[in-house]
Amino acid sequence: MPLTIIIVLVFVGVASLLGVILYLLVPKKTVLEERLEKLVPATGEISIFEQPPTMGQKFLGRLGANIPLRPEEYGKYMRMLIAAGIKRQRLAVFMGTKILLAVALPVIYLVFYGIPFEEDNSMKLLCTAALAIAGFILPSFWLSRRVKQRQLQIFHDLPEVLDLMTVCVEAGLSMDAAMIKVCEDPNLKKSPLVDEMKIVLQEVRAGKARLEALRDMGERTMVEDLKAFSAMLIQTERLGTSLAQSLRVFSDTLRTIRMQKAQEEAAKTTIKLVFPLVFFILPALFVVMLLPALIKIAKFVKTM
Repeated sequence: MPLTIIIVLVFVGVASLLGVILYLLVPKKTVLEERLEKLVPATGEISIFEQPPTMGQKFLGRLGANIPLRPEEYGKYMRMLIAAGIKRQRLAVFMGTKILLAVALPVIYLVFYGIPFEEDNSMKLLCTAALAIAGFILPSFWLSRRVKQRQLQIFHDLPEVLDLMTVCVEAGLSMDAAMIKVCEDPNLKKSPLVDEMKIVLQEVRAGKARLEALRDMGERTMVEDLKAFSAMLIQTERLGTSLAQSLRVFSDTLRTIRMQKAQEEAAKTTIKLVFPLVFFILPALFVVMLLPALIKIAKFVKTM
């Protein structure tokens, strides 16, 4: 029997055995908990809070629920998940993914390359440790990238949302009605800012104070402009100033900030172009310009 088939069979057997052991060790829901979940009515706002967990997510959740976390790490991961638009209940799934990748990547390396081909034990141990660390860090890197993308999208959508709210308020609508109209706009249907406004409206309907809900929206997204927007709305409601005028001034301020950031990024392009120019374009240019001259010089030296 070929060695590759033996290695694949050993890998499948070990993975199946580990899966059975983990399935037996992780805590399972009782019959009462499963019946209570079936009795809970499904909400109509699934797009805000994500789809129900799949079987794989449930397994990862059970795996990650056994990982002890310090209060600082728990708070950090919780804030990152909320800022990324993920339910806080998915923290166990996130931690389970980190553990799964930290175990799976070294096992795949050892089975398919390390054991059959790598003879240096120190290199084998080093690669295994590096892959385990990389597998544990990759989900955190993905989460931070998703948070930055969501914050950038909120930053770009905020002026348009402010314009719509200004038009609605000037037409005689209240602040809550203006937010509802903004949430009903089909052009902003996939905007994370609209999702955050829907959460604010649901919290207000549930009895939460509007000022507190707006403040929580700014803290939840970790976007400085949205924090300033929430503070402006809170100050406008407390002082009784014109809401439409405040929205228009704040919208103009945001557009000025966006223009300044665009000019700043444009000014940085000249510095960023230096590195590809020096390392990629100039060497090729020197080869094209100097190589024919060097060939002629070499031929001339040979003839002498």
